[in-house]
Amino acid sequence: MFLAPQELRTYFITTVTADRHRLFQLDRNATLLLNILETHRLKQTYALHAFVLMPDHVHLLLTPSPLISLEKSMQLIKGGFSFQLKSGKEVWARSYDSRRIEDRESFLNHETYTHLNPVKSKLSPTPAAYPYSSAALPHRTDPPPSHFR
Repeated sequence: MFLAPQELRTYFITTVTADRHRLFQLDRNATLLLNILETHRLKQTYALHAFVLMPDHVHLLLTPSPLISLEKSMQLIKGGFSFQLKSGKEVWARSYDSRRIEDRESFLNHETYTHLNPVKSKLSPTPAAYPYSSAALPHRTDPPPSHFR
């Protein structure tokens, strides 16, 4: 299996819930996904640089570990959440959007976009006041890859 060099493997990801159901407006569901994100981050499956859980979608800025594909990382996140939620219904839209981050400016722009998402959606007055975001939970993130610092 060929994987791109690590400096080419940071992504901005958007994934949407099935039928845009507002799963993450419930604290219990948001907390479950936060715990799954943290579990895999601590296992070093990926470095998680920024995130926000909106009511019906999620934005992630992450770098998969050197031996794990982006697809596997997303399978662990989405599949792990679906399995632990045990809803019996479709949880996620089948695909997700991923954009490769190529430079420091793009990294910073996507990080800012992620943190401002709840403010633009009028869910929070400031990024740090929104409880399901790395702006409020910076201890649950990793620093930018060294080539973006």
